Amino acid sequence: MNPVLRIEDLRIETTGEAPRALVDGVTLQVDPGESLGVVGESGSGKSLTVLAALGLLPAGTRIAAGRILLDGKVLVDVEADVWMGERELRALRGRTAAMVFQDPMSSLDPLRAVGAQVAAAVRVHQPMSRRAARERAVELLTAVGVRDAAERASARPHQWSGGMRQRAMIAMAIAHDPLLLIADEPTTALDVTVQAQVMDLLAEVRERTGSALVLITHDLGLVAENSDRLAVMHHGRVVETGGTRSVLDCPTEDYTKRLMAAIPAESERAASAVRPGQPDALVADRVVVEYRAHGRRQPVRAVDGVSLRIAAGETVAVVGESGCGKSSLAKAVLGVHPATSGTIELGGVSVHNELGARSAAERERAQIVFQDPYSALDPRLTVHDLVAEPLRIRHAYDKATVARLLADVGLDEQHAKRLPAQLSGGQRQRVGIARALALRPGLLVLDEPVSALDVSIQAQVLELLDGLQREHGLGYLFISHDLGVVRSIADRVVVMQEGRVVEEASTAEIFSSPKHPFTRQLLDAVPRLDGPRRGAHPLAVA
Repeated sequence: MNPVLRIEDLRIETTGEAPRALVDGVTLQVDPGESLGVVGESGSGKSLTVLAALGLLPAGTRIAAGRILLDGKVLVDVEADVWMGERELRALRGRTAAMVFQDPMSSLDPLRAVGAQVAAAVRVHQPMSRRAARERAVELLTAVGVRDAAERASARPHQWSGGMRQRAMIAMAIAHDPLLLIADEPTTALDVTVQAQVMDLLAEVRERTGSALVLITHDLGLVAENSDRLAVMHHGRVVETGGTRSVLDCPTEDYTKRLMAAIPAESERAASAVRPGQPDALVADRVVVEYRAHGRRQPVRAVDGVSLRIAAGETVAVVGESGCGKSSLAKAVLGVHPATSGTIELGGVSVHNELGARSAAERERAQIVFQDPYSALDPRLTVHDLVAEPLRIRHAYDKATVARLLADVGLDEQHAKRLPAQLSGGQRQRVGIARALALRPGLLVLDEPVSALDVSIQAQVLELLDGLQREHGLGYLFISHDLGVVRSIADRVVVMQEGRVVEEASTAEIFSSPKHPFTRQLLDAVPRLDGPRRGAHPLAVA
C-alpha cells in the first residue's frame, strides 16, 4: 500500500543571492488512515513542509532538493527535474488533499457570504447547480456543528465568531472526502469544547473515508490525543520522530524535553498578588451588551446581566465557548462596544459606558493586550515609536519612560530600533504589553494573550505578566480558552455560557470540584498528555 504522502530529504530555501535554508533534509511519511502530528516552535519549518506538499510555498521560497509524492503521484523530484504543473496541482487540492488553515478570517473572503464560499468549494470538483451547491453547503455547515446553518449561511465572515469561522473552513476541507487532511493549527483560537468537537469531527471524517491526517500544532496535549505518530521539528529539521506515546513518555532529544517542560503545570497559582485596601481595578454591575444582527429584527443579547469584580493585583479569568460573550464583556469594560445597560467602575471611579464619552483619564484606567501580536502592531513603526505613541497622544512622552517600559518587559535599546517584522512572536507580545502599560492603567484586559505563541514562549510571557502584576498591583481580566494557562495564572475563574455567568469560584474550587454541568464539560474537554479525553462532545453548538 502506497503512502498517501511521502516527503524525502526536502530542502526549502529562500530565494535571492544568499539563499538560507528554512527546511533542511526533512523526511516524513503518512500512510492511509494514519494521523501524524508535527510539533515545533514558530519558524521550525513545520508549516512550510506541508505547504510544499500542496505546491503552496510563499513567495521568496523555493524547493532546492528532495522529492514529494502525493497518492503515488510525483509532485516534485528535484534530482529528476520533475515538477507538477499548477493545473494538475489544482486537480489534487481539495479532492486528494485539503488543508484547514490557522486563521479563518484571513482565509475567508470578507465580502462574500460564508455559505456561498462553502458552495464554491463544493462546485470546484463536483459539477452541480448553484442551488444544489447551496444545499450541500448547508449540509456541510450543519455537519460541523453550525446551528441554524440555513439562516446563518447568508452572513459575512465578520458576523461569525472565530469558532464558527473555523468550522466553515473545515466544512470546505471535507467537502470532497479527501485522502489527506492537513490541519495547520486548526484549533489555536478555539475554546476547549469547540476544539474537542472539531477534532472529533475530523476523526469521524477519517473513520468514514479512511483519510489520513497531518496535524500541525504547538499543543502537545492535542497531538497526544489525536495522532498515531509524532514528528518534532526544530530549526528546519526533524529532531525526533516515533510513536506519539513513546515520544511523549520517553523523549530522547533535549529540545523535545524542553517543549514538555514548558507545558503549564497542573497546579494552581502559588500565591495571590491582591493588594488589600486599594480600590478595585474593576467593578461591573449587571452589564448587558446587545448587537444588531443581520437579518434579525430583535438585537442579539451577547452579555446578559453579568456582574464582575476584580481587586487590585488580582487575576480573574473568564472562560467559556466561542460566542458565549466573554470578548463582548471585555469590549464593554473598555467602552469599545458600549454596554446597553449596567454600570462599570475602574479603579473606584464610575466611567461612561461609551468610549467616546469617557475622559482621557477614564480611558487610561483600562488597557488591552491583544491576542495576535503579529497584527496588533503597526508594521511601519519601530518598537520605540509603538510604545511612545500613547505617551505622545497624552503629551507625556519622554525617552527615558519608553526605555523603562521596554526594560520592564525584558527588551533593550537594540530592540527599540527594530520594526515588528524583525521580532519574534514572543518579543512582539512583550511590545504589546509595554504599550498597554505606558499610561499606567489599573486594569489590563488580556484577550487570549498567549494563544498565538508556542508553549515555550507562552511560559515566558506568563511569567512576565505575573512579575508585572506583583510589581505594579495590576488587575487582570484574563480571557482564555486554555484552561491549563488559566489554572496557572488566575486567582478566580468566571465561567460564561450564552451570555450569562453560570459559575464563579476560586481557581482551586473550579478545577477540583466544579458545580455546574457546563464547567465539568469544559474541564472534560481539555486535551491531556496522558490519554484520551474524558467525555463526548456533541457538535450542535455554535
